[in-house]
Amino acid sequence: MRTALAAAIGLASIAAATTAAAAPAGAAGCTGCHPASAHVTSPVPRLAGLDRAAIVRAMQEFRAGQRAATVMDRIAKGFTDAEIQAIAAWYTRRR
Repeated sequence: MRTALAAAIGLASIAAATTAAAAPAGAAGCTGCHPASAHVTSPVPRLAGLDRAAIVRAMQEFRAGQRAATVMDRIAKGFTDAEIQAIAAWYTRRR
């Protein structure tokens, strides 16, 4: 289903799907909207290659309701601090 949704909005790529398979728990779901590669065009912010601390801070702000969001505030509430750290570390290593 995630792949169908990504294809429908122009985000699916074989490289992103392959990279997503090695993602930590939670990050595989993130790649439906946030590509796992900095080289993929996306209507949502690209997280690949971003600073780890910036990703963590954004997720914590979404989770606390301190950052404006359409759906990320609800999604972020489902992640523990450890999962957020792992997702941020994984996206930081993507190029």
